[in-house]
Amino acid sequence: MLQAKNLTKEFNGRKVLNHVSLSVGKGEVYCLLGQNGAGKTTTINIFLGFIEPSEGQALINNVAVKPNGIETNKMIAYIPEVVQLYGNLSGIENLDFFSRLAGFTYTEKELVAFLAKAGLQQTAHASRLATYSKGMRQKVGIAIALSKKADVVFMDEPTSGLDPKATAEFTEICQELAREGKSIFMATHDIFNAVNVGTRIGIMKEGVLVHEVETGNINANQLQQLYLETI
Repeated sequence: MLQAKNLTKEFNGRKVLNHVSLSVGKGEVYCLLGQNGAGKTTTINIFLGFIEPSEGQALINNVAVKPNGIETNKMIAYIPEVVQLYGNLSGIENLDFFSRLAGFTYTEKELVAFLAKAGLQQTAHASRLATYSKGMRQKVGIAIALSKKADVVFMDEPTSGLDPKATAEFTEICQELAREGKSIFMATHDIFNAVNVGTRIGIMKEGVLVHEVETGNINANQLQQLYLETI
């Protein structure tokens, strides 16, 4: 579903990505670890079409993002660290608005079903977003991704600032999406959640993908040790 082929990106003569190659299959959760400035967000931004690579190619379902951004954007959804929604609208109103922007029109019953699947309690559906916690906002973001019928979901630091209960709920939702065949690409600092939710983990340093490991072959303590040795 997702391929990076020798992705390189230079800013002012400095390589922030250096010939990065990776792939994410259907139903996989790929977690990319690395310090701030390692190149994680730059990688996501290239797949989203926000920036162009200096070299290499990003493909979604075998379609190159450049020059086919309109086509590839229909296959993806993006959940940033801080989900940007309208605070004066309710959860269901935000979902309705953003799904319409993506070209989908749903009944109220269908919108409620998306929010329920994303784990948002029904009592909050009609409440203004300004009253939501970060975890609740993330769930609306997931519901929007579901409404877009995206094959690939990108997430940038999705568990940052979440309490343990919200993190556990988020992990469960990601695992359910993967079981349904969605591909998830997640940039994160959360080593322990990466082991719990991921099927494969990459460790990036200074724009280079240094390690890739299967989560079935490593535990959290081993991953932490490998990460500390790498950075």
